[in-house]
Order: sequence, then C-alpha cells, then structure tokens
Amino acid sequence: CLSALAASAAEAKLNTLTPQEIADGWILLFDGETQFGWAPRGQAQWTVADGVIASPAGGGGGMLATTTEFADYQLKADFWVDDQANSGVFLRCPPAGDITATNAYEVNIFDPHPKWPTGSINEVGRTKQAKPQTVGKWNTYDLTAEGDHLVVKLNGETTLDVRDSKQARGPIALQRYNEKGEIRFRNVKLRPLGLKSILNGKDLTGWKEIPGRKSVFSVTPEGWLNVKNGNGDLQSEGEYGDFIFQLDIISNGDHLNSGVFFRALPGQFWSGYESQIRNRTKVMLKRLDS
Repeated sequence: CLSALAASAAEAKLNTLTPQEIADGWILLFDGETQFGWAPRGQAQWTVADGVIASPAGGGGGMLATTTEFADYQLKADFWVDDQANSGVFLRCPPAGDITATNAYEVNIFDPHPKWPTGSINEVGRTKQAKPQTVGKWNTYDLTAEGDHLVVKLNGETTLDVRDSKQARGPIALQRYNEKGEIRFRNVKLRPLGLKSILNGKDLTGWKEIPGRKSVFSVTPEGWLNVKNGNGDLQSEGEYGDFIFQLDIISNGDHLNSGVFFRALPGQFWSGYESQIRNRTKVMLKRLDS
C-alpha cells in the first residue's frame, strides 16, 4: 500500500515545476495533457496520454517542434525508447521546413549508432560513454546551449562538452527517425539563460508612466512593483523584439482586472498584445422579466 502511494505521488509530480524551479526561471514546454506549443513536421504520429508524449511504431519519420524559438537555455527532458526506436532531441532548429543534423543540433537517442550513439551531437561530437544503455527505461537529458558552448548530460553524467557556432537560435524538436519502435517523452522543461531584471527593486528608473490616468505606481520596501487606485499604464523605456518575459503576480482583490502588454506602442495607452490578469470569482446574473 505504501509503495502504491509513493508511486502515485511520483506520477503526480510529472510535468510540473517545483517552487525552486519556478524561482530559478524554468518554464514547462509540455503541459502533460496536450500538444499546446508544439507542431508536427513530417509523417510521424504523436499522441499524448498519461502525462507522456509518444510516437508509436508505424507512420514514418518526423518531428514534433516547438512553435517558439529559443537561443540560450538549459533544457531537460525524460525519454524512453524500445530496442527498435531511433530518436533524438534537436536544438536550434530552422523555424520551418525540414530539420536535419546539418541545420540543427541533433542530440542523438540511439544506443547502437556506429558513430553518434546516445549522448552525442551528430556531426559535432561523440559521447564519452563507451556503451550507452538507455533502452527500455526512463532516462534524462540535461542539455545546455549558451552561445557556441554545448553541453550534454545523460542521467547526470556529462557525455559531451563542445563548442560549435553553426546555429544560434530556433525551435526545439523531438524526433522519430523512421517507422520502427516507440519513443516517449515527458518532463520537458526549459530555463532561459542570460535573463536580466528590468525592475531594479528600488524605484521606477527605466519605466515611464502614461500621464493623465488614475493609477499610482510605486516600488514597495520588498522591491515589488505596486499599482493601485484605478486604470493606468506603465511602460518600460527599453524596447524589445524577441524575448521571454517572466514575473510573479499577486492580485489583491476578487475582481481586479489587469494585464501585461507586450510589443506596445511607445507612449500609447493600452496598446500591443495583452496577456490578461484577472481572477473573476463570481459571475453576476441579472434576471430580465418580460
């Protein structure tokens, strides 16, 4: 009974982030339930069940690629293969079209490969492990791409540490090489590298308020940005093109309506794309009698 409870607890933690991972800036690339944020390329069939992305035997080869491009990051992913499957995790892929070992970095998953066995990056560097053994069990890749520095860790052991500058950014892709065998993935998460704070935690230096609105913006003694008293708009003075923006939010009210605008127009009120922040806990209905 205790072992069953332990197994259940372990499964419950799949595809989630710990409080420490959240604080460190990790994001989930796979929600455990859908293929949201991913798009197939090629003939391979991809399914989601029991917290796992899988591609069963048959159907041909192909990729499942993120719809977002990434440059510098640490990526973790669990994978499982049978003794027939040939797979890989591809980094910095082209945003569209075919993905290959020449236009992306292929971190191979195929123990018997004569030149690039599991733990290698095809056409870049061979694993330090003499005979990788990953078949029929869950394994973990911990991959870092920072500038031209590429590091591969397999089940906690560094198998490759190389430098290569052919690709700088792009989507991440999961591969099914051909119709043979089955491949599974879970716990796919990423920590962007090179992030910097755009709030100094002391004052509103680097930010500009749109005038003529009710909001009062300030920085609390804890270093938090605080807004109160009505609608308003506080814009960063810096402008950004492609980015990952992370923040923690506390909404101190049942019906507060807020949001984060990105790619806004400088000086224009509530412009750009809005990521909504609103916890409406009640829906008020008014009865209309005829």
